[in-house]
This record gives sequence, structure tokens and C-alpha cells, in this order.
Amino acid sequence: MITDPAEQPHILVVDDDTRLREALRRYLGQNGFLVTGAADAAEARAKLAGLEFDLIVLDVMMPGESGLELCRDLSGKGGAPILMLTARSEADERIHGLEAGADDYLSKPFEPRELVLRLNAILRRTARRAPRAALGAVPIRLGRYLFDAEREELRTGEEIIRLTAMEASLLRVLAAEPGMVMSREALVEKAGVDAGNERTIDVQVTRLRRKLEDDPREPRYLQTVRGEGYVLRPD
Repeated sequence: MITDPAEQPHILVVDDDTRLREALRRYLGQNGFLVTGAADAAEARAKLAGLEFDLIVLDVMMPGESGLELCRDLSGKGGAPILMLTARSEADERIHGLEAGADDYLSKPFEPRELVLRLNAILRRTARRAPRAALGAVPIRLGRYLFDAEREELRTGEEIIRLTAMEASLLRVLAAEPGMVMSREALVEKAGVDAGNERTIDVQVTRLRRKLEDDPREPRYLQTVRGEGYVLRPD
């Protein structure tokens, strides 16, 4: 366990339930995380303006600005990955969170240990995208974008396009075999996506197209092969 505060991942927990927020502060603190709490979206924005966080744990249902609204806004600006919490377990609620830009989703009630495992998994995926020595892989050209599979980094010129952990994993798997059609089942397995149903893959593809394609309705690079799956066709 990391004991040096300078090396501990800094987590922002946003939840209007004071008891849950404090319980997570204690438990995550005991498991190697530095934790800051916020009771609502407004307080979260104030904390984000003054501090840097490695990951955000965000409740969906809050008074005022909802967690989904905050997630949608934050994911559009880049920054820390987001794990969303909800009291609902329906698949549609999970899909809404992923559409808003969440990196992962956990339904209440949950085991604190599972939360820690999910947080660590997101942080590991994020770390893979940190700059490091080149390993010889050639970035893939997708129009005005370049995708570096080693860093799981999408950029246009000097601008880095934020990818959620799921989006980055999915694009990495497709980029590893350009031109090859991959089924949803294969993408779930190879990308390590924790999917309750195939709609999760469809949501990630839709989000990627919005970032990659000039016209997401007529995709040039990330195409659907009806009845079979998806294929990446780089330049």
C-alpha cells in the first residue's frame, strides 16, 4: 500500500449522502487513496478548479445539477476519468452513464472492495496512456487524427482528444487488426469491457465516431458490418 501522500492517487468523491461520502473517505483512505469529498456538483466544480485529481467517483442522483449533467460537461473538457454511482441497476441507466462519458459504472449498494478494484483498474488503464519510450509501433492515421495504440492516445496536431478508458481499449483492439471485422463478443473479451449487454459496445462505438468522424452518421473509419460487428479502416 502507498503511504506517501505525494504518490497516492487523489480521488474526488461527489455524493450528497454525507454518511456514504465519509465512509468512502475512510475506506479508500485505508486502501491507498487520498480522498477529497464534495456534496454536490457546485462543490465538485470548486474543488476541481483548485486541485488536480486522478479519478472522480460521481453519484448520479444529486440535488441541483445531476451527476449525468456534470459528467457530460467534464468529459467534454478532458481531465480525470469518472466512475459513476447510481441507486438504479437497470441497463438503461448504465448506458446513460456511458453515453455521458463515464469510464465505469457501479450500482448501489456495492461492496467497497469492488469499488477499490474498479478504481485500480481504471488507473491502470489510464497509466498505459502516460508518455513513455516509443516501442516501435506506428501510429494509425484516421483522417486528421493519429492514434497511438501504445499510449492509447488520439491526437490531431498538438491537441490530445480525451478518450475514456473503455473508448481507448476498444480503439486499441480495433487498431491492432485494421480491416478485420470483429464481433461485439470478441470486442468485449479483448477490450476487457465489463458489459451487461451488447449495447455497451454500441455506445462506445457511437462515442468514438463523434470524436473520429467528420459525419458520424456516415462513418469513414469506424464502420459497421451488418450482422457481423465493427471494423476500423484507417487511411
